[in-house]
Amino acid sequence: MSGFAYSVSNGQVNEVPLKQAPGQQAELLWVHLTVGNEEAQHWLGGEAKLPDYVIDALTAAETRPRCDAMGPGAFINLRGPSPDPELDELASVRIYAQAGTVYSVTRRPLNALDEVRKLVVGGMVADPGDLIAEFAMAITAELDPIVAQLGDDLDACESELEATRAFELRRQVTRTRIEAIGYRRFLVPQRSALEKLATLPCDWLHDDDRQHLVTAADRAARMAEEVEAIRERAGLMHETLTDLRGELIDQRSLIIAIAAMIFLPLTFITGLYGMNVEGLPYAHEPWAFDAIMALCTIIGVGITVYFVRQHWTR
Repeated sequence: MSGFAYSVSNGQVNEVPLKQAPGQQAELLWVHLTVGNEEAQHWLGGEAKLPDYVIDALTAAETRPRCDAMGPGAFINLRGPSPDPELDELASVRIYAQAGTVYSVTRRPLNALDEVRKLVVGGMVADPGDLIAEFAMAITAELDPIVAQLGDDLDACESELEATRAFELRRQVTRTRIEAIGYRRFLVPQRSALEKLATLPCDWLHDDDRQHLVTAADRAARMAEEVEAIRERAGLMHETLTDLRGELIDQRSLIIAIAAMIFLPLTFITGLYGMNVEGLPYAHEPWAFDAIMALCTIIGVGITVYFVRQHWTR
């Protein structure tokens, strides 16, 4: 099990060993664990002496953003970007806060954790409300340009719409749509969780903390609306690309059909005079070959001109 703990008193920030963290008297005690389920449950139940329902919430394997009042404190689960490029979804941080104490647990790396830790060490966080608000602000600030980049990627695909690139663009649009769906899955409940936390009747949540939480919730709501718009645009663009690809196939099929119709009578004539039998008209005339070639040329040109005039090649 790995983790760290900080105590903040009178503006002084001290790092505390995990074994000595429970029971520390401070304005803010922040304990963070990066662990698996069994290790976390053992430490949180034995050393920290947290209730079972809090431990279960902090160590749950699969979670979505949510906020609930639990005993004298509140539990909130947030999702943010991870530095691990292999992760397909946002990493979670589970936080249980009460007056003077915050316990947080992550199972996978989270970018916002390092940012918040720097703020705590720098003396910018004074109470549990500040700590949670900084987590929310750091996560939303990092997600904002990511969501904006999804929109830019979709704009680039729209500007390059053409039938010859339909297959390549469809893959890009599909990838963007999948990412937007993944972000929307967590942004919508995350907005609700932040809004709910901002309204909980907790003494350790000050007015400025609530305002920061409301601001983070508003940004999450805006990003949720944007990814929903991106998802819908990607769906429409996918249909457009499918239509363009279908048109391209139809055009190519039409060209093949026209070529076949031009050469069909020519193939019949040449096949007929290619038979090794007696009785073919003019088979022994010296000018027969030139006549057949001229006839084939006239027929081919005539059919081609007909198709052009009928606009079949467009």
